Amino acid sequence: MNTGIVKYEANGPIANIKMDDGKRNVISPTMISELHDALDRAQKDQAVVVLTGREDVFSAGFDLKILKGGNLDTITMLTGGFELAKRLLSFPTPVVMACNGHALAMGAFLLLSGDYRVAANGPFKIGANEVAIGLTMPRAGIDICRYRLTSAHFTRAALLAEIYTPEGAADAGFVDQVVPADELTSVANELALKFASLDLRAHYQTKLSARRQVLLSLKKSIKTDRIGFLMQGANIFVKGILPGSTSKKKHTP
Repeated sequence: MNTGIVKYEANGPIANIKMDDGKRNVISPTMISELHDALDRAQKDQAVVVLTGREDVFSAGFDLKILKGGNLDTITMLTGGFELAKRLLSFPTPVVMACNGHALAMGAFLLLSGDYRVAANGPFKIGANEVAIGLTMPRAGIDICRYRLTSAHFTRAALLAEIYTPEGAADAGFVDQVVPADELTSVANELALKFASLDLRAHYQTKLSARRQVLLSLKKSIKTDRIGFLMQGANIFVKGILPGSTSKKKHTP
């Protein structure tokens, strides 16, 4: 399964999953599909997941080329990204995020969806920058931020698009621990091995119980967001075909 942009390596009770599109690890339909395939395999193996990125980037967020299209591919990608985050939040085994670099927008939402999140220290940017680039944060993204970020940082991160260093991200709630970059892989795997000794059935049932409200809220928000995406996409299409209309100004959720 290592011929695509998501690499899977089984190491005993640990499933090492690496996003590597050769660039910025954008969350595209292909990335989403391959991540689901990798998670399917980890679930079959009953393995603790360690998810990481490439070089100095965990993920830079959604594929902007598709995002700007405002068509069905855009809607599929947006809803698919948050469905993936929802799956991670309810995954049967522990999920360790090894944040090796920049994590922005949907990349930050995926980071927030892990059970334990370790970040490499360095000149990296972590945060939800939707508002800064003219996008309204989807309800599902707000749900995830509200659930995982500290109350003191929720407004700064979600409404004011504050971008954090790894150490600042730990204070805000994006990550649980910051380690030297050259220790990230070993620390993440040591944690995964420790979590593998848990009673996985008890872990899963407790996770579902503890996150019941946010999972229900996410399910509802993803449906509501999809309707909003469809409506905005239709508005863009209509403005583009009406006489005298202009498509210069496109608003994408």
